[in-house]
Amino acid sequence: MLSDKIKLTAKDILEKEFKTAMRGYKQEDVDKFLDIIIKDYETFHQEIEDLKQENLRLKKQLEESSKRQNTQAVAGTTNFDILKRLSNLEKHVFGNKLYD
Repeated sequence: MLSDKIKLTAKDILEKEFKTAMRGYKQEDVDKFLDIIIKDYETFHQEIEDLKQENLRLKKQLEESSKRQNTQAVAGTTNFDILKRLSNLEKHVFGNKLYD
């Protein structure tokens, strides 16, 4: 699963603190960049959740459609069998007179 492979959350990035060094990066630049990364993570997370919900909805829709098709196929077969039996019954009762 994708969520098992992602190591950082937006909260992890937000709460990450870096040590300062003599010739380190400007803290303000790092913070601005991390803010952008956090927004991207949140956007990606929301997109993943939306896609999961859509995937579930489509699977359910496919399942319902398959059930309807199976029901229609069974009903069609049943109707065919009834017509065949009726035809055989007519032949038996009326003989060939019906088809003359």
